[in-house]
Amino acid sequence: MLFQINFKSGMPVYLQLVDQVKAAAASGELKPGEALPSIRPLAEELRLNRNTVAKAYAELESLGVIESLPGKGCFLKQNHSPLRKEIRRKLLIEEIDQAIVMAHHLQVPGREFLELIQQRMDSFEHKRRANEEHKEK
Repeated sequence: MLFQINFKSGMPVYLQLVDQVKAAAASGELKPGEALPSIRPLAEELRLNRNTVAKAYAELESLGVIESLPGKGCFLKQNHSPLRKEIRRKLLIEEIDQAIVMAHHLQVPGREFLELIQQRMDSFEHKRRANEEHKEK
């Protein structure tokens, strides 16, 4: 798994790591049971403090995305969200609302915004399929 950190984005680095792991899990790039990179080597590779990587992993564990096995490492958990469907839906609606507000501030018309969403979903699905095909080989 390849992480890319943007120090100029304004988003905390640990949250960038969290988002990238969640995206890799959702796309199938990272499979349930698959190990994440160890904290120390990843921190060295990205030139980050180990505490930053540890904070990202702790956040992922608290979200139920990964599990930490002492002496073995961190692994992607099965996709069994502990949240009820209506709670997951509410969380998603909040994220969508934030994107709508951002589109409004960037003066992106509604139709163009919906087209962008469809393009991103298509791209995401394409990546997921490509990852599945690659893993099968």
